[in-house]
Amino acid sequence: MTKALLKRGIRGLFLALALPLAAACLFGRLRSVYTVGAHLCALAPGLPGDYFRVAFYRLTLAGCDASCRVSFGSFFAQPGSEIGPGVYIGSYCVMGLARVGPRAQIASGVQILSGARQHPRDENGRLKGANEGEFTEISIGADCWIGASAIVMADVGDRSTIGAGSVVTKPIPPDCVAVGSPARTIRSTAVTGPVQYPA
Repeated sequence: MTKALLKRGIRGLFLALALPLAAACLFGRLRSVYTVGAHLCALAPGLPGDYFRVAFYRLTLAGCDASCRVSFGSFFAQPGSEIGPGVYIGSYCVMGLARVGPRAQIASGVQILSGARQHPRDENGRLKGANEGEFTEISIGADCWIGASAIVMADVGDRSTIGAGSVVTKPIPPDCVAVGSPARTIRSTAVTGPVQYPA
C-alpha cells in the first residue's frame, strides 16, 4: 500500500515537472516543439529520466499508461502514438507512429518505422521532405517481445516474438516466432490445449 502511494506521488511530481514542456508544444499538437521536447526527455538519465519521459508522453501522446517504462535515449517521433499498460521500451529506440499493446517488451536499439510510404517523390522523381509523407501506424500486439536492434515496418500480432536484428517487412501473425531479414515465421507458440505443469 505504501509503495503504491509512493509511486503515485512520484508520478504526480514528474507530471508537474513535465507540464511546462508539454504545454509549450500544445500537448503534442505543435510538432516542431514536440520533437524538441521528445529529444530533451530522451537524454534525461537514470530512473528519474524514465519517470520524466513517461510523464511527458502521458501529456503529449494519443495514449500512454503510467505503468510503462521508456529508457534512456528512446523517443517517440509521432505524438499520435499509444503505449499500453506494462510496456517496457529499452534504450536507444526510435519509435515512429506506433500502437504498443499491453505488456509488450521492446529491447534496446529497436526502430519502429511509420510505414513504407513516408518518403514521397515529386513529379520529377525527387524526394520530398519526410514531413510531407503519409504515415502508417504500426501495431505491436499485447505480450510481444521485440529483440534488440530489430527494425519493424509492419504489424506484429499478439504474443509474438521477433528475433534480435530481424527486419519485419510484412505482418507477423499472433503466437509466432519470426527471425531474419526479412523476418520469417519459424514456429508457432500457440497453446492448443490445456497447459500442463510439471508435478
